[in-house]
Amino acid sequence: MRSTQNSAADAAAVPRIVLVPGLGLDERSSARVRQRIRGTVLILPGMGARRHVGTLDALVGELLAALPAHPVVLVGHSQSCQVVVAAAEADTRVVGVLLLGPTTDPRMRRPVVLGWRWLRTAVREPWWQGPLVLAQWLRTGPRAMRALWRQIAADRIDVRLRRVTVPVVVARGTADALCPHDWAVHLAACAPRGQLVELPGAAHMTPQTRPDDVARLVAELVTSACGRAGPG
Repeated sequence: MRSTQNSAADAAAVPRIVLVPGLGLDERSSARVRQRIRGTVLILPGMGARRHVGTLDALVGELLAALPAHPVVLVGHSQSCQVVVAAAEADTRVVGVLLLGPTTDPRMRRPVVLGWRWLRTAVREPWWQGPLVLAQWLRTGPRAMRALWRQIAADRIDVRLRRVTVPVVVARGTADALCPHDWAVHLAACAPRGQLVELPGAAHMTPQTRPDDVARLVAELVTSACGRAGPG
């Protein structure tokens, strides 16, 4: 009986993996990652759900309400990184954070800068990304996407990261102009236990284009968070 109880306790201690898609994206963006690790996708307004987009606090509340009682490693991509970091700041169930290409650089708030960086990044993505991303955007809808950007773009993720004491990995592709090198370096330095990882040749859509690398980073975070071998 004790052995069974210990096994159950050990299983409960291993962090669950929760992935939050980026702006306009849905569960398809992380499908290839989840073929390699066990993870749950959480769809939020403007990120896979065509629903009213509330404030950042409302989005964080919805995320936290959906989390299991067990420890979790949160994986954010692009703009969802802002929600993920705010959740990690607020809740002790979050024991590790992976930020994939956080698009929160204050220099991108000007539409002309954002558009130019998006174009520079888009041309570096594999051609097959286009239809897959467009299908996800159509599901979420432009109204929800615009509302999400307006609601949370100005939130200072770098300031919040100073209060996130769990392991934080900031990962970017070296061809990602939406998350430039200096911004990623700054974010990793803000987190007390921050680390920067750069994926050579990758652009912005790393969950779709570099699933092996993303799965490895998640597994390493799980191992770091629980002090034992993570899911493979």
